Amino acid sequence: MTTSAPAGQGNTWRNWAGNVRVSPTRTVAPSCTAALSEVVRRAAEEGLRVKAVGTGHSFTTVAATDGVLVRPERLCGVRTIDRAAGTVSVAAGTPLKQLNQTLAREGLSLANMGDIMEQTVSGAVSTGTHGTGRELAGLAAQVVALELVLADGSVLRCSAEEHPEVFAAARLGLGALGVLSEVTFAVEPEFLLTAREEPMPLDWVLAEFDQLAAENEHFEFYWFPHTASCTTKRNNRSPGPARPLPRIRGWMDDELLSNGAFRAICALGRAAPATVPATARLSSRALSSRTYTDIPYKVFTSPRRVRFLEMEYALPRTAALEALRELRTAVDRSGLPVGFPVEVRTAPGDDLPLSTASGRDTVYLAAHLYRGTPHRRYFTLVERIMTAYEGRPHWGKLHTRDAGYLAGVYPRFAEFLAVRDRLDPDRVFGNDYLRRVLGS
Repeated sequence: MTTSAPAGQGNTWRNWAGNVRVSPTRTVAPSCTAALSEVVRRAAEEGLRVKAVGTGHSFTTVAATDGVLVRPERLCGVRTIDRAAGTVSVAAGTPLKQLNQTLAREGLSLANMGDIMEQTVSGAVSTGTHGTGRELAGLAAQVVALELVLADGSVLRCSAEEHPEVFAAARLGLGALGVLSEVTFAVEPEFLLTAREEPMPLDWVLAEFDQLAAENEHFEFYWFPHTASCTTKRNNRSPGPARPLPRIRGWMDDELLSNGAFRAICALGRAAPATVPATARLSSRALSSRTYTDIPYKVFTSPRRVRFLEMEYALPRTAALEALRELRTAVDRSGLPVGFPVEVRTAPGDDLPLSTASGRDTVYLAAHLYRGTPHRRYFTLVERIMTAYEGRPHWGKLHTRDAGYLAGVYPRFAEFLAVRDRLDPDRVFGNDYLRRVLGS
């Protein structure tokens, strides 16, 4: 079954940050794979392009279309849990939050996650959502099978054993190969993580980064431009017992300070840019040290209610700290008021053709600015530095790279293009963004 709305009837879609807005010919919300197949088949017959959206947490136009926009909200829910195989199959439009909560009720968990869980599973894997990890890679690397609706409306199931060349590409497919209808993840029995969060001097963290990354299963830090401070987070598996944050402490840190007060500081910085260095120093000192032990999704993820724009680049592990030092110097010299922290995370190399960690150990540097703040000068500065070190832009975050550049930093780029040419030669799933980053 499918619900739909034609153009001209309030049919405008906006992303989470508000910087992308589209008015498709029609919007549809299929509730099952068969209905999704019919949507794609009919659109292809009419000569309309098809794009599926998630919850809009990408900052790029990766899901934009003037054709048929597929909404996720009815293609939702856990379909099967196979405890013997250690897998869960879930409808592609299911929010990660719902998946995590369902797994927790079953005593199961994903091995690694990003830091928010509002995205749909299909949107998260298709654009390369990742967390941080010494040995554990991003969400797409945890996919063991998937179901894909192709340009003619047919349904293809694939895995490492079944259509392996499609599976390799489609785990992180940018929506360029088809529309995901089901995703199967590897899961494991639920475990506990102990999180240690504390402020540290940036210079010390940079000097000790290799050791911090090596001795912790998950290490990340946030550096506040205009300061010499950063906030670190170390997550490691724990035998227990669980010691969650007290409810009042959690609310004060995550809602009052990290969201409420920080939103007010960001709004002040947007209205009066000269205040940003001082407020950055205040923000860097706002959160004190804390240690807690809880189930994985309650440690990996946190609420993000302050809306922003973001650029993130994946750098070779050996080059990342030099790039961060260069960025620090460039921000200081530029006079730009940067009121949002730079986030630094790690990932091991993986084997996905378009993964930002494909074939190399990786450090991610993510730059943010509060929504409504002029961002072009800062992001241009960031991108100039990142590309000098063969950085790979996050597919769902702002960047200006094209296929010519990307083919040079992805050794398996041509492999992905060949799969796309075979599955979607008429570009039913194409749009302007894919034309830029894939070349056609």
